[in-house]
Amino acid sequence: QVQLVESGGGLVQPGGSLRLSCAASGNFFSIYDMAWYRQAPGKQRDLVAAITRDGSTSYSDSMKGRFTISRDNAKNTVYLQMNSLKPEDTAVYYCNAEIKRLGGPRAPYWGQGTQVTVSS
Repeated sequence: QVQLVESGGGLVQPGGSLRLSCAASGNFFSIYDMAWYRQAPGKQRDLVAAITRDGSTSYSDSMKGRFTISRDNAKNTVYLQMNSLKPEDTAVYYCNAEIKRLGGPRAPYWGQGTQVTVSS
């Protein structure tokens, strides 16, 4: 069984910051690409940022310069530092990771999501 557990969401005022964390646990051989997605009410789930195992990163254009994705491979954890938050950043943020289980193929896994609300 593999689990991704997010934390760090909450209510923040416009211009504020939050740091999301997502830790993988369970029986697996290796974690490859990790990413953050978000889904606002009534909208599709969109990619926010992604990071490879060796630390190469990519971002959605609207997040560049405000969000930073990072990971700690020793802790099987990915982070999303969000600065200069705007009301339009309000969404449920989901962690995604490509994981190879022992004796199995590489497959995508999702966390349960954490709510981020940006409001005054």
